Amino acid sequence: MDYLKAFIVGGAICIIGQILIDKTKLTSARILVMFVVIGCILGGLGWYEKLVDFAGAGATVPLPGFGNTLAKGVIREVDETGITGILTGGIKAAAAGINAAIVFGFLSALIFNPKEK
Repeated sequence: MDYLKAFIVGGAICIIGQILIDKTKLTSARILVMFVVIGCILGGLGWYEKLVDFAGAGATVPLPGFGNTLAKGVIREVDETGITGILTGGIKAAAAGINAAIVFGFLSALIFNPKEK
């Protein structure tokens, strides 16, 4: 049942993104930023955590999940270190995911033959 919930929620997020691409003049980059910002806002309000509890990876893997991670990191770091946590919390919370993206992107570039369009 957990897999089904994750699939439905993750798929719904992707469907929303695809509808925005098809039906609006928003660029993919603007939609990406919008999803991250919405995840930050919902995470800061504590609402996104309810979706994560329900859908697990279906809510944490897509872009709003990244925004939620940033918001949770900032909140936690502000509680621990004070106002400087605003600058450091998001980076600390998302460091593993950012590092993995860089490393696997680099490895993919070594294995495959990237070309400019």
